[in-house]
Amino acid sequence: MASLIAGLAGGVVATIVMTIVMMVMGDGGPPPTARLVAKFAGGDPEEYAMPGMVLHILYGVIAGGVFAVGVPLLGLSLSSIIVAAGLGLVFGLVLMVGGMMFWMRMVIGMEPNRDMMVMFGTAHVVYGVVLGGFLGAGILS
Repeated sequence: MASLIAGLAGGVVATIVMTIVMMVMGDGGPPPTARLVAKFAGGDPEEYAMPGMVLHILYGVIAGGVFAVGVPLLGLSLSSIIVAAGLGLVFGLVLMVGGMMFWMRMVIGMEPNRDMMVMFGTAHVVYGVVLGGFLGAGILS
């Protein structure tokens, strides 16, 4: 069984990989979390690129812990790297839909274009697969 610590560590690793994917696929603009910070702090999202990235990393770490603790509570096992990566894929898809529907549209009030949705979706799927693979490999268990 994956521990909370392993989940948090996996969240760090998966968020780093996800961020690299976002930077390669993205348009060079700030992450969507910078728009979230700007919405509440006022100003331009460009001014909040670093706080937005810190917030994004924090989300990724917390989500890793939730995954590591939540999956076993659902009666599922992270003991196989293949199964864990598959469960991570599903988790990444859930995060993608939640991020697009709730955070982007309802909280931030933005309407992402097709390119942003493809990048956002790909990055979240990568996050989930890396997180699941990390936990399934039992590196910190």
